[in-house]
Amino acid sequence: MELAYLFVLQLCSFALFYARTTHAATARILVYTATQQFRHDSIPTALEALKAKQASIDVEFENTEDPSQFTDSNLANYDALIFLSTTGEDVALQRYFNLGGNFVGIHSASDTLRNSTAYINQLGSRFDYHADLQNFTVNVIDGNHPSTSILPTNWVIPDEVYNFEIDPRSLGATVVLAADESTVVDNGVRRFDQGTPHPLAWFAERGAGVQAGNVAGRSFYTSLGHLNETWRDELFISHVIGGISWVLQGNTTRAYNSSAQVGSLQASGSSSLAGSPPSTATTTSPPPSGSQNTSSYVSLPR
Repeated sequence: MELAYLFVLQLCSFALFYARTTHAATARILVYTATQQFRHDSIPTALEALKAKQASIDVEFENTEDPSQFTDSNLANYDALIFLSTTGEDVALQRYFNLGGNFVGIHSASDTLRNSTAYINQLGSRFDYHADLQNFTVNVIDGNHPSTSILPTNWVIPDEVYNFEIDPRSLGATVVLAADESTVVDNGVRRFDQGTPHPLAWFAERGAGVQAGNVAGRSFYTSLGHLNETWRDELFISHVIGGISWVLQGNTTRAYNSSAQVGSLQASGSSSLAGSPPSTATTTSPPPSGSQNTSSYVSLPR
């Protein structure tokens, strides 16, 4: 009975957080899902899950797999970018980040843009390898963050356990979820120091940005999200939606700040930015799981 009562209290707190996220216009978020060689079959399920929640936090998700969308003029129309189970090498995002654009990375987004210092700094680390899919315990390190406030302190889930090349704390991030390594079977060789406890999800206020002298938005990353069943788990969805809501609250985009340089054009009453047409991103039909995507921006299978 007591546990049920506490859970209801957590749900109420979560709902109150969403209720406070009022802003001038519906925030626009571009969800990028392009892949090559290996493709997570959970991507369509993830897109459906995000779409089902967009009204609850007053956002509009737009999905694309078209790398030509990544131009200065088009990215300027969005309050945040989500890289959802992507892999890849080369998308120009540095200027968007520096102008206050927000970022959310999910699962293999940490295996994207591996040669981009700006992207690695914004995300907070780079993927090394993962242990086999298994049930393990996730420990909540910071239960006050919107991405974790509804989660149990010790959360048992089935997923891949990611290992990283860089401790995200060394790049200014705050870890909110960590793996309980006593519950993990990992036969891989760790070549890098990813810090302790084992990071799985984190957030960062980028302040001056990925380059000195510039403004930058917030970033949130979670390494979880491999399975279709994960994207049907309301606890996991609350984790992701909480992270998305938090990055938008940084007041660096037009949905929250009319003087910002990037974000939903509706917030400033404009129809374009510096003469640029609005985005043409749509919900695309992704290739089937395991198929190849011909985008030149993606390459590394995981």
